[in-house]
Amino acid sequence: MNADTFNALRVPVNLPWKQALTVMDDTAQGVLLAVDARGRLVRTITDGDLRRAVLGDVAADQTLADLPGREPLVADENATPAELQQRMNALGILHVPVVDAAGRPIDLVSARELASRIWLSSPHLGEEESAFVEEAFRTNWIAPLGPHVDGFERELAAHVGIGHAAAVTSGTAAIHLGLILLDVKPGDTVFCSSLTFVGSANPMLYCGAKPVFIDSEPATWNMSPAALERAFEWAKAQGRLPKAVIIVNLYGQSADMDALLPICARYGVPVLEDAAESLGASYKGRPSGTFGRVGIFSFNGNKIITTSGGGMLVADDPALMARARKLSTQAREPAPHYEHVEIGFNYRMSNVLAGIGRGQLKVLAQRVDQRRRVFEIYREALVDHADLQWMPEPAGYRSTRWLTCFTLEGADGPAGRDRLLRALERHAIEARPVWKPMHLQPLFEGAPYFAHAPGEDVSARLFARGVCLPSGSNLTDAEIARVIDHLRRLLPQSVASHAVS
Repeated sequence: MNADTFNALRVPVNLPWKQALTVMDDTAQGVLLAVDARGRLVRTITDGDLRRAVLGDVAADQTLADLPGREPLVADENATPAELQQRMNALGILHVPVVDAAGRPIDLVSARELASRIWLSSPHLGEEESAFVEEAFRTNWIAPLGPHVDGFERELAAHVGIGHAAAVTSGTAAIHLGLILLDVKPGDTVFCSSLTFVGSANPMLYCGAKPVFIDSEPATWNMSPAALERAFEWAKAQGRLPKAVIIVNLYGQSADMDALLPICARYGVPVLEDAAESLGASYKGRPSGTFGRVGIFSFNGNKIITTSGGGMLVADDPALMARARKLSTQAREPAPHYEHVEIGFNYRMSNVLAGIGRGQLKVLAQRVDQRRRVFEIYREALVDHADLQWMPEPAGYRSTRWLTCFTLEGADGPAGRDRLLRALERHAIEARPVWKPMHLQPLFEGAPYFAHAPGEDVSARLFARGVCLPSGSNLTDAEIARVIDHLRRLLPQSVASHAVS
């Protein structure tokens, strides 16, 4: 529901009921919100109330206040979809008004919306996947490993232009193995982007390593070269240079590799490129995930292509990938019996899931185009909101726009962001804050952290003001329009200095 429609629903309680019929027809929402002179909600008027007035031959000069009714059922701004649905079901109603502390209607939630939730990034499957999965079942090859695993590794490596790949159970498992491949041991230091999902950081703890977190830069939202340089200077002075640097490509966009990689190379430290969110992106013409000594991708259910759960390591070094495959299959030695001389892991992908991945990989370019289109629709529809700043895409970068993200600027930005998220959730629209940085997580309390500049904590600022919108490649135009209608109505409440034109 857009702002104009919602405003039209608020009618004076002394409005003649026959005039209310016209408003009911024009708004086509099946409900009106009758308010007093102070704008406080007095009662809701349904199409049933007005039909009864027609059938009851109520006098034309009678107002909405004269119609029989009851105190309106309302909710406050913190009501959840489940609570709203429960109230509607209990009373057999189709709408619940939301009122502010003064009793003025500020929102209206419908049962129709609650029955059709819009997800942040849901799986998008097509027709290609079923043929591969059916083949796995037909050949009874559903266990870990198999021809689809081999094919998926080969096809993904070719797609991103790298020598070798190893399919595993998750992106997190891939990072864990990647750190082992880079010889990270207990007590070693590892640098990692702070603005990321915890799956980027937990593997450092699996290895017993000591994390050091690096801030983002405003231009890309990814690792800050200035912060990385200062972290290396500190580490060298401390005599604890890192064994590896985990550079995360956030929300489908590459970090500034031309600035970051030379710093790491100067200190002789290898890079693990966490491209979990950026398969299909490119940086200056080169595919994301191919810049580090080791790269990783994720195929979790919310990623741009999915195997329901899964990940991939990639590298040009065949020995590294051979070792990754060994470690991911319990580190079994080449012997006729089960022989083990080192710790291994049950991390290999199943043949069935790899079949899904092969089908998904065929439509990767299409999925990227669809997500970029979703972003462009949002951007064009909200161009008049000056305090809404989209995640930048510098020249030479091609983001997948895995998630469409923005920040709310201005003094009211953080509080407005929270109001916006609550309001979207009331309408069964899944939107989320930008990742909470790792240096602010209780799990990593006390870990060293290097901000972008003295007094400028970029990742903390992005977290405080950032929003991730529904971005799936399977969103319909109607769903995108529904999100935009709510954003255009809600943003004036969230961004104090700009109103909807």
